Amino acid sequence: MSALHPIISITGSSGAGTTTVEQTFKKIFAREKVTACFIEGDAFHRYDRAAMKAKIAEEKECGRDFTHFSAEANELEILESIFEEYGRCGRGRTRHYVHDDEEARCYGTPPGTFTEWEEFAESDLLFYEGLHGCVVTDKVNVAQHCDLKIGVVPVINLEWIQKIHRDKAARGYSTEAVTDTILRRMPDYVHYICPQFSQTDINFQRVPIVDTSNPFIARWIPTPAESILVIRFANPRGIDFPYLLSMLHDSYMSRANSIVVPGDKLDLAMQLIFTPLIHKLVERKRRMS
Repeated sequence: MSALHPIISITGSSGAGTTTVEQTFKKIFAREKVTACFIEGDAFHRYDRAAMKAKIAEEKECGRDFTHFSAEANELEILESIFEEYGRCGRGRTRHYVHDDEEARCYGTPPGTFTEWEEFAESDLLFYEGLHGCVVTDKVNVAQHCDLKIGVVPVINLEWIQKIHRDKAARGYSTEAVTDTILRRMPDYVHYICPQFSQTDINFQRVPIVDTSNPFIARWIPTPAESILVIRFANPRGIDFPYLLSMLHDSYMSRANSIVVPGDKLDLAMQLIFTPLIHKLVERKRRMS
């Protein structure tokens, strides 16, 4: 962790909603005049789309599943080295993984490939969003470099519904293809994704209050109003729970470190919780400068 060059990390699996959380942070940064560098977790995949398909087929012939959730499919050593460099001197680099035609037009690189590496511009902090922002293995410890670690964790059936609908609508996959991906990823989800939520400072878990018992035939994604949000603080010291309860109508505390909030108040809850935390990081940085 670094007082001069803080790092915020948002971690969650595909379809969890980490991009929505990132948009809220961007609003806070703009309002509070905080300059951030951004890292996308997908930029640290080890293989482009074509090479990944070939690697999956190769591993399948050997009776093994190979997925983006695993450490072997990602350049986690490079990610940790960039976090370490940024925390030490405020410098680093990143690239983009191009998902679709729209992004291809933006970056000038075909879908399924990477852009060239680019150096960070001057910034107040570094912001990561992706699969492995708090990962710890026998080879890397990304979590140790982060000053604020946030997990985004829908209950598993909701996560699957969101992924199925996103991949079908945005990427043209069939339900069967998405289901196959979910099944292949399950061991890596258990070994690499779930443990990260024990490393986080705050977890946001969205829980639907409508029937999601068979996510593979769900016609609609439960709306925010059809959900509740469980927010867990690893260390509740310094969190003004009475203030949060007064500002978030119909919220309540379920444990000494957890607050339950109506799902449609996600953005407001994040604004109330994260704004003072960002102020604290930035003020500490400016005092040390």
